[in-house]
Amino acid sequence: MPENTFSLPNIERMDVFAVGDPVLACTAEGWSDNSVSGHLLDFDTTRRVIKLRPRGDERGLSLKFNQLKRLRIQHHPPTDLEFSPTGLPGADTQQAQSFVVFLRDGSMYSGICYRYEKTDQGLWIFPKRTLEGDPYRVFLPKNGIVRLEIRQGDEALISDADFAQTMLYEGAVEPVVDEGVEKSMVETPEELLEALKRQSSLKPVPIGQALIGLGKLTAEQLEAVLRLQQGDKKRPLGQILLEKNLVTPADLQTAIARKMGYPFVDLAKFPIDAAALRRVPFALALRLQVLPILDQGKSLVVAMTDPLQFKVIDELEFTTQRKVIPVVSTSGELIEKIKKAYREIGMSDLANANAAPKAAAPAPGPRADAKGSEVDVMQLAVELTGEATDSHEDERPIEQSDNTLVKLINSMITEAYYQRASDIHIEPYPGREKLVIRFRVDGQMRPYLELPASYRNALIARIKIMCDLDISERRKPQDGKINFAKFGGLAIELRVATIPTANGLEDVVLRILSSSEPLPMDKLNLSARNLAAFEAIVQRPYGLFLCAGPTGSGKTTTLHAALREINTPNRKIWTAEDPVEITQRGLRQIQVNPKIGWTFAAALRALLRADPDVIMVGEIRDQETAEIAIEASLTGHLVFSTLHTNSAAETVVRLVDLGVDPFSFADSLQGILAQRLVRRLCTACAVMEPLTADLQQELIADYQAQLPREHPLRDAGALVREWQDRFGRDGRLHVAQAKGCDRCGHTGHYGRLAVHELLANSPEMRHLIQSRARPTEVQALAIQEGMRTLRQDGIEKVLQGLTTLAEVRSSTLN
Repeated sequence: MPENTFSLPNIERMDVFAVGDPVLACTAEGWSDNSVSGHLLDFDTTRRVIKLRPRGDERGLSLKFNQLKRLRIQHHPPTDLEFSPTGLPGADTQQAQSFVVFLRDGSMYSGICYRYEKTDQGLWIFPKRTLEGDPYRVFLPKNGIVRLEIRQGDEALISDADFAQTMLYEGAVEPVVDEGVEKSMVETPEELLEALKRQSSLKPVPIGQALIGLGKLTAEQLEAVLRLQQGDKKRPLGQILLEKNLVTPADLQTAIARKMGYPFVDLAKFPIDAAALRRVPFALALRLQVLPILDQGKSLVVAMTDPLQFKVIDELEFTTQRKVIPVVSTSGELIEKIKKAYREIGMSDLANANAAPKAAAPAPGPRADAKGSEVDVMQLAVELTGEATDSHEDERPIEQSDNTLVKLINSMITEAYYQRASDIHIEPYPGREKLVIRFRVDGQMRPYLELPASYRNALIARIKIMCDLDISERRKPQDGKINFAKFGGLAIELRVATIPTANGLEDVVLRILSSSEPLPMDKLNLSARNLAAFEAIVQRPYGLFLCAGPTGSGKTTTLHAALREINTPNRKIWTAEDPVEITQRGLRQIQVNPKIGWTFAAALRALLRADPDVIMVGEIRDQETAEIAIEASLTGHLVFSTLHTNSAAETVVRLVDLGVDPFSFADSLQGILAQRLVRRLCTACAVMEPLTADLQQELIADYQAQLPREHPLRDAGALVREWQDRFGRDGRLHVAQAKGCDRCGHTGHYGRLAVHELLANSPEMRHLIQSRARPTEVQALAIQEGMRTLRQDGIEKVLQGLTTLAEVRSSTLN
C-alpha cells in the first residue's frame, strides 16, 4: 500500500450494518458554524449523504455532502486494524506531517496528521490526537476544498488544488491586458452554452497565476504576498492583495470571469428565460442578489456578481433541487434587472407592494437611511424570506407602524394575488418560534415564508388596523374587510378573520376577493344536461333554488352567474350576503351584520316589503331563515340561497330536520345544485392518452357504485357505449396526463373546475319530500330521473381530459 493511503473498511461500507458493528460517535459541522453531535448511522457514497442520530433524539438526520464543512469521527472502532489513534503501529511521531486544507468559505483546517486519503467524495485525514476529545479521523467533502498542502518541517511536499470544482482554470499565462472583458460578453443562450462547454474542459490553477496571466500582478509580488499569507493563513489571498492595493476588486472579478472560465453575461441584451425565473421565488432572488437566466432541466444557470459565493449556490440548489451553474454579471445592473425580469412575468409588483400606504405615512425606522426607500426594499426582501433575526427582539420591539412591516404586508398580499392564492394563512407559534405564512393555491396549502417571532404581534395588529378591527381584543374572533387599493396596492378586497388560538396567540386568515365580475353560466363547467336544466330553473317566475356544498366550493360564484343571466331592466333583484364578494350593476345588494341584529332572516323580512322579483340569500343557517325563504318563494318570488351540505339529497333532509313544513318545502323547491371544486389539468402540458383496460374498469366500478340496481347503465357495455358516443375520439376513450411545465409550476395543475349534481323537482320527488323520505331514496329517484352524482359528473370530466380520477376521488364520496 502507498505510504499516504489507507483502506476504509468501516466508513466507505456503512450502507449495511451487521449485528455487532460499532456505531461511530461523530460531530457534523455545517457552513454556518453550526454543528450536531451524535452517532453515525450511514455514509452513502453513491447518494453523497450521511445519516446520523443526534444525541437525545431517536430520529435520524440526513445531511448532504454539500451541507457538510467537516465530519469528525471521535470513535476508534476496534475492528479497524489499519490504523490506531496514536499513529501507525510501531511508528514514531517523527513521521507526522503538517497539513493545511483551504476551504471554500475562506477558512482553513490545519494541524498534524499521520495519513490522508483522497477519494472521489473528498478527503480523509488522520490527525494527531493530543486531547481527549480530538477526532480519530476527519472527512472533508470534495466540493468544500480549495487546496490541500502537506508539509514536513519547512519543506512543502504537496500543494494539491485538484479538489477545486469551480476554481481558477489554466489557460494562456501570457499577459492579456489588451483583451478586455467586454470582448467576451455573452449575449445569447447559444453563446452561453458554448462558453459553459469551454469552461468544463479547463483545468484549475491558483488565483495568483490567473492574475499574473492577466498582467495584473508580477511573479515577485505574488511571492511576497504568499510569504505574508504563511504568517496569517486565515486570510484569503485575494483579501491580502486588496489590502496591499496590488489589485482592485474589478481586477479580481476579471480574473474570475476570464481565467476561471465563468462566462460574463450582458444582462442588458441576454434574453431571460421565464422558466428559470419561476424556479426561484422573487424574494429569494432579491435577497441573494442572483438572477436565474437559463433553465436546462436538471441544471439552472444564474447570474451573480461573485460566483464563489458557495453558500448562495448551496441555498439555491436546495431550493430548486437542481444543480446551479453560476455566471458573472456586473453588480450595478443586477438588482434592477432582477426587479424588471420578475415584474415582466407577473411574479412581482414592487411598485405597489413597496409603496407607503396612503392612510399613514410613518417615519422611516432605524433600517432606513438617507438613500431612500431602496434600503427598506432590500431589508424587506431579507425579512420576507425569514432571514431577519430576532436576537434583538427585546432591544427594539417591532411596531405596527414600522415602515418595513407595512411594506412586508403589502408585498405579501400582492404576491398572493399573483400566485393565484385564494387565502393567506398567518400562523404564529409560541415562544421564539417563527411566524409561518402559507397560501392556498388551487385548493392546496403551500408554504410561503417564515418571519421572526418579533414580527408576530405587530403584523397581526397592522392587519387589524387595515380592516378597522379592535387591536386590543385578542380573546374573541373578529371579522373584517380590507380594501387593498386604499393602501397603495392592487384593486382587490380581502375578507379577514382573526381566530384566538392556544398560548394567547391569534391566527389570521385573509381571503382574496378578486372576482368582482360574475361568470357567464356557460363558463361554470356544467354538463350539457345540467346547464339546460339550470337555465330552465332560473327563468321561472317563482320558486326556491338551492346551491349546496362546503365552504369555498364556488356556491356564490354559481348563484351570481344565475343572477347575471336574469339581470334585466324589467326585474328587481335584491341580495343579502355576508360578505358581498361579487358585485353586479342592477343588483341591490345588502351586507348583513348579525352583531347589530341585521341577520339573514331580518334582511329577508325587509326585502319582502321592498317589491322584489328575485331574492338571493347568502346562506340558510336556521329554521327562521329557511321558513321565510320558502314563504317568499310561495308568494311569487324567485329565491336563491346556499346550504353547507354534502349532496343534493342530503339538502332535502337537512331542511326538513331544521323544522320547515315538508309540504310547503316540496311545493316551493325548484332544484338543488350540489358542487365541489377539483384541480384542473394544465392545458399547456396535458396530453391525451388512450384509456387503459384497467383504468376503464376502475371508472366503470366507480360510476356504477351509486346507480340503482334497475338502472340501464348497470350494464357495463351500455355505459361504455354511452361514453364513446359522448367523449370518444377515433372510436376510443382517452384520459389526460400532465407532466408539469413552467406555466403550472411543474405541478400538472392550473386552476380549478367544478363537478356538479343537479336535483330537479318533479311530482314523484315532491311526494318523497312530503313523506320525509331518507336521503338514499331521494338520490335513487333523482338518478332514475337523470341526475348524475358528483362522482359520476367528475368521471365524465376525467373522460373529457379536464382533470384526473385521483382529484375526483379526493373531493367526492362514492
